[in-house]
Amino acid sequence: MQSLRPTSTSLLQTATRSAPTLTCRTALVARQQQRQTQRNFSNPFAGPQSLVATRTLPYPSKLIYSIISDVGNYSTFLPYCQSSTVTRTSQPAAADGKTYPEEAKLVIGFNGDVSESFTSRVYCVPETIVEAVSGQTETQLSPEEVAHHSARLANGEEDASRRDTVLTHLMTRWTLRPYPYKPPPASAVHPETTHNNHNETSELPSQEKTDVTLAVEFQFANPVYAALSSAAAPRVAEKMIDAFEKRVRSVIEGPGHVSQDGK
Repeated sequence: MQSLRPTSTSLLQTATRSAPTLTCRTALVARQQQRQTQRNFSNPFAGPQSLVATRTLPYPSKLIYSIISDVGNYSTFLPYCQSSTVTRTSQPAAADGKTYPEEAKLVIGFNGDVSESFTSRVYCVPETIVEAVSGQTETQLSPEEVAHHSARLANGEEDASRRDTVLTHLMTRWTLRPYPYKPPPASAVHPETTHNNHNETSELPSQEKTDVTLAVEFQFANPVYAALSSAAAPRVAEKMIDAFEKRVRSVIEGPGHVSQDGK
C-alpha cells in the first residue's frame, strides 16, 4: 500500500498543475465567444448616417447661391419644412459686404402629427458654401472663411443650436462649383465629327453652369428612429436638391415654366 501513495500524490499534483491551464483556456474561449456575439449584434446605426446628392444646373452660381442661402424662405418650397425663421444674422462679409443667416429655427414634419423643431447654426462662405450644424457637431470651415460669423458658444444654455433634440448630430452642407460652358458647333455634335469643335466655334453664346453638391450627416438620439429612417433617408437628399432646382428654375424662368413634377 505504501508504494501507491507516491503514485497517488503524483497524480494529484499533476491534476493540480493542469487545472489552471484548463481554466485559462476555458476563460479565453468564453471571452472570444462574447466578443463574437457583440460583433454579431452590434448596432449598425450607432454612428452618423451620410447622404450625398449632386446636380449640374445650367444657371450662374451667384443666383443659385442666393436661393440656397435664403434660409428664411425654405418653408415656401422645401419638402417637410413647415417653418423656417432666421433668428440671427452675420456681420457684413468682406467678399461682398452682405449679411448672411447665422442662426435659424426650423420645424420639420412629415404630417400634422409628427414634427420636430430645432435650431441650426448657419455658416455662409459667399457664393461657395452654405453649412448648417446642430447638436455637438462643429463646422469644418476655417476661421478665415467665416470671419464674418460670430464665434459659436460652447453650451446649450447659451447656444440654442446645441440643445438636445431628436438628433444628436446634424450637418448639412451645400457646395457650389461654377464653370463656363461653351456649346459645341452643330458640326461637332456627333462623336464622329467632334474633332470639328477645335476648328469651328458655335454661334450660341457661352453660358455659366454650376455643379451643386448637397451633403447631409445625421444621427438620431434614439436607435429605433435611426433604424426606421434608414430606408427613407436616401431619398431625402434627392428631394431636397430637386426642390432647390425647381426653385431656381421658377425664379429664372417664372413659375409658368415649371410643371408640378419639376420638369
